[in-house]
Amino acid sequence: MANNAPDYVMTVRSLESNGSFGSDVNSDAMFVEVPQGHNDYGQPMVVARDAWYGEVIGAAKWTNANGNARGDILFIVHGYNMSTAEVLDRHRRIRRDLEALSFNGVVVSFDWPTENSAIAYLPDRHAAKETAFRLVDEGITELSAQQTPTCPINIHILCHSTGALVLREAFDDADDAQLPNSCWNVSQIIFAAGDVSSTSMSGSDGGAEAVYRHCVRLTNYSNRYDEALDLSNVKRVGTAPRVGRIGLPDDAPVKAVNVDCTAYYHSLDTNDAVSKADQPDGRAGCVSHSWYFGNRVFAIDLFQTIIGVDRSLPDTREPTNTADRFVLIRP
Repeated sequence: MANNAPDYVMTVRSLESNGSFGSDVNSDAMFVEVPQGHNDYGQPMVVARDAWYGEVIGAAKWTNANGNARGDILFIVHGYNMSTAEVLDRHRRIRRDLEALSFNGVVVSFDWPTENSAIAYLPDRHAAKETAFRLVDEGITELSAQQTPTCPINIHILCHSTGALVLREAFDDADDAQLPNSCWNVSQIIFAAGDVSSTSMSGSDGGAEAVYRHCVRLTNYSNRYDEALDLSNVKRVGTAPRVGRIGLPDDAPVKAVNVDCTAYYHSLDTNDAVSKADQPDGRAGCVSHSWYFGNRVFAIDLFQTIIGVDRSLPDTREPTNTADRFVLIRP
């Protein structure tokens, strides 16, 4: 994807009278192209649905070293309490870091309505459930349907924070709806600071079954220093331990991989040399919760996950005594 190409956003936020996107759910998804040089987006950047699909598919296509055509689309699903400007900033951090590693696909953000207040945690979770199905119905299935036999499109999804809830609800609802287009499977699902309970990602959980059934692999990044996912946080209202803090449950299926970032985050947080080298543009939001955006080590691990490197081979991982559980390390 060219560095001067626009940033692509699919949003289900409502439009305000001044042309900005609000915090309510819109009746239809809207499709946005943000030119470089703009730090926010609104109604003037909305384009026709079919034109947007065509441009995203075109930007996703590339040819590998063997001359084979391939396509890669990475959806980013953000968490709670996010403005459109913050969504775009984090989108660009991921895009910039992946392009620096020679990622040739396209990054797309799925933007859902959230309040601009930290106390809006529970309303945001309601909005997440209300909008989740759009991710599959108007995003994944439509883009999957446009691939050709000569150019398979690999769709990957990076879910941060409450974005993991959006993904889990989306896949569960899509299964219940029995969508006529069955080709909506995705390749890689990635949870970073996932704000769903660890037990809800059990292989025997009904909602999680839909997630595991429709992906090739799920990689979960966890960090026990994550303050936003700490049960003592007042917004948590006594919810169970989160998968982004304590990791996947022991009975997660074999296609699920856990990468424990605790030790690495501690070095990032306490060692100025590591912080300057690995996070040159600083950390956004709640630092222990959102450090993944703009982090060099996470970007390398994410890139190798997206392109399909075997789970045990990335040089940013160290194995543990438990199968499919790794520790994030500096390469």
